[in-house]
Amino acid sequence: MIYIHIPFCKQKCSYCNFHFSTSFSLKDEMLDAIKKEIVLRKNELANRTIRSLYFGGGTPSVLSADEIKSLIYEVLKQFDFSSDIEITLEANPDDLDQKFLKELAQTEINRLSVGTQSFFDEDLKMMNRAHNASQAESSIKRSQDFGFENISIDLIYGSPTSDFEIWKQNLNKTIDLQVPHISSYALTVEPKTALNDWVKKKKITPPKEAEQNREFYYMSDFLKDKGFLHYEISNFAKPGFESKHNSAYWKYCEYLGIGPSAHSYNGREKRSWNVPNNVVYIKSLAENKLPAETEILSERDRFNEMMMIGLRTTWGVDLMKLQEIFSDEIFLHYQKETAPKLEEGLLIIENNHVKIPEKHWFLADGIASDLFIV
Repeated sequence: MIYIHIPFCKQKCSYCNFHFSTSFSLKDEMLDAIKKEIVLRKNELANRTIRSLYFGGGTPSVLSADEIKSLIYEVLKQFDFSSDIEITLEANPDDLDQKFLKELAQTEINRLSVGTQSFFDEDLKMMNRAHNASQAESSIKRSQDFGFENISIDLIYGSPTSDFEIWKQNLNKTIDLQVPHISSYALTVEPKTALNDWVKKKKITPPKEAEQNREFYYMSDFLKDKGFLHYEISNFAKPGFESKHNSAYWKYCEYLGIGPSAHSYNGREKRSWNVPNNVVYIKSLAENKLPAETEILSERDRFNEMMMIGLRTTWGVDLMKLQEIFSDEIFLHYQKETAPKLEEGLLIIENNHVKIPEKHWFLADGIASDLFIV
């Protein structure tokens, strides 16, 4: 799969610390550089037939439909597309106006990932989002009117401006809108963010873990009753609408990341990432140099990552694959550390996969980290 990172963002959200260049003066140079990187790295993927092309990071919807189409065609020149390829565009609700959607419907984009976050204005103001609740709802309806059925939205739970009743209304609104995929995350207070500053100054109360736990399990039960598959801790999909892109990450498949800050992985031991600086990125590619750094993952790091990622999914970690790719020493460590958790019921084995029962998913990160090789 291929991930294209677009390093432009319209605002800095108060609940995260990602903030890419707000200057669009380099947009043409950036697009040229991204196209050149695609050409220079055309031989890196072992499988040249790709099933997922994802435009994300920053705000890719600041690009025009023609600019997006030109990037898709550049990828198609170098790679083959599978017949069921998923081509996703991340977008903010306020960018999905009628004109843009009409033009976007003429491109190969067939999936939208919309940064909704909430259908309540108070939540959105606290998160410093550019859109309001009305735009959140209307952007989804408008996208559907233009033929985009495969839509994913992000929702944040555990917000200090929300409560359990508001959270239930958010979920009900999602069902009413017939959205087939939901990615939902607990609000966290990150260092060096406006939210962290507000908590320190006691302008808002910090998120409460017990309330987030309650909202998480209510969401899981509610969405499953509505026909959704809870296939990863933070992701729910109607059958057939699971994200091909994210599933490839969770199954340790190879992927190619294009653009500033984008990461790549060869599916085995090699990981690389591009420089985050836009000017350096553009300058390097103008000189036909890849602006990337490479890391060879140790067996320990690969094992730890497989535990952390795999145990967040409904399918878990493939024990046959675990035994194939790791040394006897690593596999013995796995057996030793998982034995007590299997006895406690925090882990189970089904179809030769080790997994966390869904009732313990809120504890998944802690369970997985207990298995790490340190």
